[in-house]
Amino acid sequence: MAVSAFRGTRLPFLHQSQFPITRNVSGRSKKMIQGRNSKGFVLSAQYSQAQDLFTSRLQSRIENLPKLVEDIVQTSINTGPRGALRLVQGVQAFVGVGGEWLNDVSKSVQSTSVSGGLPTEMQLGLLSPLYLRKLFERMGATYIKLGQFIASAPTLFPAEYVTEFQNCFDKAPPVPFEEIRKILQEELGRPIDTVYEYVDPTPIASASIAQVHGARLRGSQEDVVIKVLKPGIEDFLVADLNFIYVVARIFEFLSPEFSRTSLVGIVKDIRESMLEEVDFNKEANNIESFKRYLETMGLSGQATAPRVYKHCSSRRVLTMERLYGVPLTDLDSIRSLVSSPENSLITALNVWFGSLLSCESFHADVHAGNLWLLRDGRIGFLDFGIVGRISPKTWAAMEIFLASIATEEYESMASALIQMGATNRDVDANAFARDLEKMFSSIQELDTEIVVATARGTNSDATAVAANVVVDERQMNALFLDLVRVSESYGLKFPREFALLMKQLLYFDRYTRLLAPNLNMLQDQRISVVSNRRTNPYKDSFN
Repeated sequence: MAVSAFRGTRLPFLHQSQFPITRNVSGRSKKMIQGRNSKGFVLSAQYSQAQDLFTSRLQSRIENLPKLVEDIVQTSINTGPRGALRLVQGVQAFVGVGGEWLNDVSKSVQSTSVSGGLPTEMQLGLLSPLYLRKLFERMGATYIKLGQFIASAPTLFPAEYVTEFQNCFDKAPPVPFEEIRKILQEELGRPIDTVYEYVDPTPIASASIAQVHGARLRGSQEDVVIKVLKPGIEDFLVADLNFIYVVARIFEFLSPEFSRTSLVGIVKDIRESMLEEVDFNKEANNIESFKRYLETMGLSGQATAPRVYKHCSSRRVLTMERLYGVPLTDLDSIRSLVSSPENSLITALNVWFGSLLSCESFHADVHAGNLWLLRDGRIGFLDFGIVGRISPKTWAAMEIFLASIATEEYESMASALIQMGATNRDVDANAFARDLEKMFSSIQELDTEIVVATARGTNSDATAVAANVVVDERQMNALFLDLVRVSESYGLKFPREFALLMKQLLYFDRYTRLLAPNLNMLQDQRISVVSNRRTNPYKDSFN
């Protein structure tokens, strides 16, 4: 009875009057009691604040619970039975990678002393960067694309994961041609023989989401390439992205910390990015927008993108002009096509920089496979599945940032990054500038690795030597991660478009080291980095 009566009362140290002090108590005793009472007030206040915070969070969660349940139910309905199939495949992938982890742990235990313990990566299990990347690759298209998103977004994810997911290869066994033929016929609504005179059954390339076949159009006899979305990919994407969304919603519901990191917002960004990449109508629009930009700016004689054949394209099929050329990393072949590789690089730079402002979107994946020197001497931009859109605020800061890199004015660079980044605290610009100067000094130490491939001709004794740059993704990404790490130490968070821009600039830096070693792409007067936004014919689309 005494215990139950006590539960409903306040703790006795809340009020001094509950401890009447007799008059004959010594002064020292009075001080001790008063000290205890003051501590009691502090403890009482802390207890009350904690109780209020708990009550507030509990009430908030109760209010948000119906919305969470509604989201889960609606998402489950949208996913349908394909969710169960993906669950089974997910369990199989989990068991497979889990088996690898157990095997590695066993080997590590045998080779490591008892006092040494397991490496941190082993302790993290399947949540470690290495095993999570392996799990993603086993899970297929959606998770491979998610891994590539992580690799391209160092402003959003921990450095260890960004670095590891650079190794998330988008390669997949080709789908049998009969299945590709069936998709083509379904999408075109007629026998493929009435559209194409010939389709090569052996794919040019096969990735997780799509594969590409060479073909020739009936009638015009034009050479084309056909990009075909692999069967079942959309179902996998919907099921996987819905699952990721539900998990993010649950995490945010259970932990307010995830709400502050905008986890659901990041997931929505990933979802939008992935769904755009598998909608070939959007890629076709990106290509046509880029071609309009070239025409408007009078650049069609210097650069091009594949023509899209709309009468034989759809959401799942994209038929494009076949361009013939060599990657910008094939120095030997480039020299056989043009007298000045440097001028070709300058053209590529000017066209790309111009598109940042004068086109609705910019090419955000200019690796060597997507940027060619064509046989006619023009620059060819390929594969517009990944594009970026830059806001006026970001570009204004980016211009200052690039100019500051060229002149090594680190105070201006710090100011530009502070303007570009979102932060809720004051930034010490001078200290930030000093840290940036230390970091950028490492750029001078980067060396381009040249691989010389020697091939002897079959019909002659002549030896063909081709120099190729190995674009070291890890090295490039490490540099950008350093920039992000330094900036985040000052509370700065950058938009993803900044990461996309920086990655393309690092690609161009590697091309410069091979094709024009003495060229400074940010200072050379022949390269137009800074442009006037008022001349942008698409300026309204950025607002």
